[in-house]
Amino acid sequence: MVYAESLSNFRVVNAFVVNSHGKIWIPRRSANKALYPLSLDMSIGGHVESGENYADALAREAHEELNINPDEFATHLLGHLRPKDGVSSFMNVYEIQTDKLPDFNRNDFFEYFMLTPRELIELIDSGEKAKSDLIKLIKHFYVDEL
Repeated sequence: MVYAESLSNFRVVNAFVVNSHGKIWIPRRSANKALYPLSLDMSIGGHVESGENYADALAREAHEELNINPDEFATHLLGHLRPKDGVSSFMNVYEIQTDKLPDFNRNDFFEYFMLTPRELIELIDSGEKAKSDLIKLIKHFYVDEL
């Protein structure tokens, strides 16, 4: 509903799973997704529910989508963005550092890639479908690596 009405006054969490080589775990969304089917996505993403804080939403989404507990890995906040920053909503963006490949939810994603920020940007620039905030977040938080 918030997307259908082009609302931006809602909260989300996004996270990137990054390995020791600086490669980011980037999944492709399932074909059954109502929004952005078959598109590249953040490693983890979801809405913050009413009464929930960002950290709790991250833990819930990480468990639902990747079957991981972010508290078991080096996890840190990359930053907080708002719609005036050019993104779709109010969001906290995290990084989870691990060399362990996630056991991802097959209802959410059907394949994944391990990509450097540059490789991801080149893939999207070449026409690969992606969620609209993905390239914005990569450029905002990983631009120094380019």
